[in-house]
Amino acid sequence: MVSVTYYCPYCGALTSLERDAYMADKCVTKEPLEGWEYASTTEEFEDADGVEFVCLGDADDEPDAGCGRTFYLSFVRYEAGEPVEHRVPDIDRPRFDFLH
Repeated sequence: MVSVTYYCPYCGALTSLERDAYMADKCVTKEPLEGWEYASTTEEFEDADGVEFVCLGDADDEPDAGCGRTFYLSFVRYEAGEPVEHRVPDIDRPRFDFLH
């Protein structure tokens, strides 16, 4: 087991997760990826497609508490030996509005 830290995409607080080192991260998003199934940090998440976090911050590293919002860590999924592509949730789509 290793301790891996993730930044909350809302407030930037660090959150840590004890997990197996073989698990491959795909992304951290504000919304769940379409088609991915998530487990909470208190459940067995090794067989899930990702982990649902509630931002509480990490008491060891952060003097302030987290924002309390939910965010998602998605693992790389494979079908027939190939990585599965995902649709980016609408809330996380990049916005390029150079005219304003």
